[in-house]
Amino acid sequence: MGLSHESWPSHLPSAFTAGSPFLLSSAHPCGVPSWLASFGRGPCFQPVLLCQGTQETLSNALLKPEEEIEGSSGNTEPFSLGSLRNGHLGICAALPGSGGGEAGLLPALPRHPTHHISVPFFWGAPIARSLASRKDLTTLGEKGVASGVRRARGLCPRPGQGLLKATLGFCSFSGKSKEAEIKRINKELANIRSKFKGDKALDGYSKKKYVCKLLFIFLLGHDIDFGHMEAVNLLSSNRYTEKQIGYLFISVLVNSNSELIRLINNAIKNDLASRNPTFMGLALHCIANVGSREMAEAFAGEIPKILVAGDTMDSVKQSAALCLLRLYRTSPDLVPMGDWTSRVVHLLNDQHLGVVTAATSLITTLAQKNPEEFKTSVSLAVSRLSRIVTSASTDLQDYTYYFVPAPWLSVKLLRLLQCYPPPEDPAVRGRLTECLETILNKAQEPPKSKKVQHSNAKNAVLFEAISLIIHHDSEPNLLVRACNQLGQFLQHRETNLRYLALESMCTLASSEFSHEAVKTHIETVINALKTERDVSVRQRAVDLLYAMCDRSNAQQIVAEMLNYLETADYSIREEIVLKVAILAEKYAVDYTWYVDTILNLIRIAGDYVSEEVWYRVIQIVINRDDVQGYAAKTVFEALQAPACHENLVKVGGYILGEFGNLIAGDPRSSPLIQFNLLHSKFHLCSVPTRALLLSTYIKFVNLFPEIKTTIQDVLRSDSQLKNADVELQQRAVEYLRLSTIASTDILATVLEEMPPFPERESSILAKLKKKKGPSTVTDLEETKKERSADMNGGAEPAPGNASTVSTPSPSADLLGLGTGPPTNAAPPPSSSGSLLVDVFSEPASAVTQLAPGSQENFARFVCKNNGVLFENQLLQIGLKSEFRQNLGRMFIFYGNKTSTQFLTFTPTLICSDDLQANILACCLPGHRRLASGSWETKPVDPTVDGGAQVQQVVNIECISDFTEAPVLNIQFRYGGTFQNVSVKLPITLNKFFQPTEMASQDFFQRWKQLSNPQQEVQNIFKAKHPMDPEITKAKIIGFGSALLEEVDPNPANFVGAGIIHTRTAQIGCLLRLEPNLQAQMYRLTLRTSKETVSQRLCDLLSEQF
Repeated sequence: MGLSHESWPSHLPSAFTAGSPFLLSSAHPCGVPSWLASFGRGPCFQPVLLCQGTQETLSNALLKPEEEIEGSSGNTEPFSLGSLRNGHLGICAALPGSGGGEAGLLPALPRHPTHHISVPFFWGAPIARSLASRKDLTTLGEKGVASGVRRARGLCPRPGQGLLKATLGFCSFSGKSKEAEIKRINKELANIRSKFKGDKALDGYSKKKYVCKLLFIFLLGHDIDFGHMEAVNLLSSNRYTEKQIGYLFISVLVNSNSELIRLINNAIKNDLASRNPTFMGLALHCIANVGSREMAEAFAGEIPKILVAGDTMDSVKQSAALCLLRLYRTSPDLVPMGDWTSRVVHLLNDQHLGVVTAATSLITTLAQKNPEEFKTSVSLAVSRLSRIVTSASTDLQDYTYYFVPAPWLSVKLLRLLQCYPPPEDPAVRGRLTECLETILNKAQEPPKSKKVQHSNAKNAVLFEAISLIIHHDSEPNLLVRACNQLGQFLQHRETNLRYLALESMCTLASSEFSHEAVKTHIETVINALKTERDVSVRQRAVDLLYAMCDRSNAQQIVAEMLNYLETADYSIREEIVLKVAILAEKYAVDYTWYVDTILNLIRIAGDYVSEEVWYRVIQIVINRDDVQGYAAKTVFEALQAPACHENLVKVGGYILGEFGNLIAGDPRSSPLIQFNLLHSKFHLCSVPTRALLLSTYIKFVNLFPEIKTTIQDVLRSDSQLKNADVELQQRAVEYLRLSTIASTDILATVLEEMPPFPERESSILAKLKKKKGPSTVTDLEETKKERSADMNGGAEPAPGNASTVSTPSPSADLLGLGTGPPTNAAPPPSSSGSLLVDVFSEPASAVTQLAPGSQENFARFVCKNNGVLFENQLLQIGLKSEFRQNLGRMFIFYGNKTSTQFLTFTPTLICSDDLQANILACCLPGHRRLASGSWETKPVDPTVDGGAQVQQVVNIECISDFTEAPVLNIQFRYGGTFQNVSVKLPITLNKFFQPTEMASQDFFQRWKQLSNPQQEVQNIFKAKHPMDPEITKAKIIGFGSALLEEVDPNPANFVGAGIIHTRTAQIGCLLRLEPNLQAQMYRLTLRTSKETVSQRLCDLLSEQF
């Protein structure tokens, strides 16, 4: 609700235009007049705090601490007066005329016990004088409001009477030191405690006064451990002001597990049954504010009855709808679907738009999980939307925001319609089409105001309408018009509009009706890629180019992406590389262009070219005879550059080893020149690349017998036969022996060309989705994109290889935002010829895919117990562990990093059959094991609020030694989209290591006893990290063993001892780590009484160095 600046009452005192924040009351069932609630909408006012106020709150909340609120965050929860679960306090109300049930909420006041937080100072005198002089003041509700305001008029000029005086009395220390403040607070708390414990019974007013003081002290950041029972007693009062303070205190300070919750529930039931709208409103506010599971169990069945009752007042209906929404979000399983569902839909026809707005929010959330139950809401939503869109701003004066009729309600109705496919009834469908056309037409009209609020409201409705058009994907005319409208925004001076336009056009590009229209804006998008200052807008431009690409413009788009890649932000380079690789191979008609593109990609951004990309180059070259010679010639020329990226060496080594004979006839690329060129890069490469080059050398022995002696000399050199790396040493020995004793025929058989690779579904698209993170694309949109996968230049049969495999369109995930981790589906049957296949991917399996980066984090926890296990832009998982002998306890913390709730939040532990049945017993208190191989977690609160953190405890018992680790799977909904995150839980064998101190003589005596070959495991490996002795000591101690000083004759070596404790046995362990600083190598030797334990501990510890 809001009025334009021109409609503000002219009789208001000038103090209102001074820019001071002020406090208004809105808890009464009749709400506040439109002129009053509009004060905060103008440009010359600071935000109005609309709270559950009364005449007492209005007059007595005029507190004057010196400091302002230290930080605030938006709160989108209905009636979020206090959330004890996440430690945030917010004061809000859904006004009957605020233009949106959840929209009129004010910022939350974060509370932290160690921070001094004070409420801002609100001058109330101007408001009080103005209100007391108005004759229509009775519209606020009871006579008590008028009397309270008149009382405020007298109090405000000289604060010092009644509750105001009492409250301000201990606020006057604001300018003093922290110690003085604490002293004053303690004195006040002692006084209040004595009043509560005194023999003289306190009257309602005194009790209310002291409870209010306690609440204020709590807001200052001090703990309150008494007064709860007095607040509960206030609930039974028949005076509104006393009941209101009681509810306020309970909403903020009473924990959902409190012993008083039963008394509170009884008081709430009495108020709900009283049919007094004021008391009912307070009770509903309290239920929504607390929002606990206990509240849901007690009232989830009662609130729907109040909502659909015929005699319920409008303000109570609003509160009931939003209260039910709150309970459904926190405990959806406790809100029963019944007869009320069909009746609540008809609230969309209510005459009061505030009721309609609140009901729309509720129905939208319910319809997402139960679409059939609320299918009838479609026609009613279209009817209501039509009336809003076609009405003039004067028809909905109380709900017009800067000349835009009811923008919040319009947006909510459009979102509700996105829960369903296009209406089947031709009349309803035609009416909806007319509404959408009207919205598009209004977007073309000149603005009625230059205020930014006008354009924001207008564009909010427009973008939501375009989202609905894209969702339905059934009206070509509307899709093209929407595309043209977005095209105008691409050159708008406002950065946010350009960003939103690019984002929406990415989705439009997937429609067969609008794809061509999107392509007409290619030059504008390319220009945005070159000139935009904001990296996020440039990233959306890349996404749009990727989405609009087809066979007709692939070369232009790929060239522009490559040009941009040279200067692109480092955070998005890998994503661009993946997109270029996908587009190049999907739309490659001339495969020589594809080879050139990928080699150019490696040259420009080799560090960001993943293995999947260069694997696919090799696959395509091997599977296509017509490109093999060109590929060999091209990589040979590319390798002649003085500095080559290692990925180019890998591609060159593989291709020349297979097809170097195709260019050997040219004297400039003779066999010896090819070998010397590759071997000149050998010493610069990593071990895996050197291993690949050794395989190339033995291939050359078969292809070019004339250089066999040269290659054998290289293989015979000490640097190969005595290489510290076991893999390189073994290859050199075996290849040398093979080239020496094998006949020509045997060599030709063993080293023949690689056969064509079998086809599998692409893994590059999956990697792109994983790189982009969580999905913002609905299942319906995904279905739509799959339906249009072969549009506009989809994959055509390749010449020579006839048929192609069905592959996803590049627009199957336009923003790289898939619906979650890719599923391991079996590859479709197909014949050769398609490019989008993956020959190197593992066969499909049912194993849960781990989140990106989780394996690296898992390795870090081998030698530590506390820290962050996983983190992305949505979720943070922290761990704190402690182990003693064969028992352990692990605290898992889940943190919501967003400002949006996580819904249906469910963590589950997944273990293999061996792990859960025979090796590791792992349970969460109150959890039960399932036959499926997992532990059903005791539900944390299924709703994790924005910025909140919840905790779970895992108790572990080691029955016997083990090698695997359990997987923690977290599933939740964020922004309407299902999220699935899986990480390995760092429960490793060394966690049950108990250090054992030993003298030198005892150590070597035990060392000799464990001399059987089965008891010893040794590993020689190259150092991955700087060889710092202090860090090495810390890692060995963190691994769990005791670090034994002055035991080894060589002081540079490290010796450790300990015992692995299991339920069935105790296994002694001795370790010796020998560093070689010159060679940057380690030799690790482990001896235990059990072979499997030695091997597992050796593997775990080797990874740390």
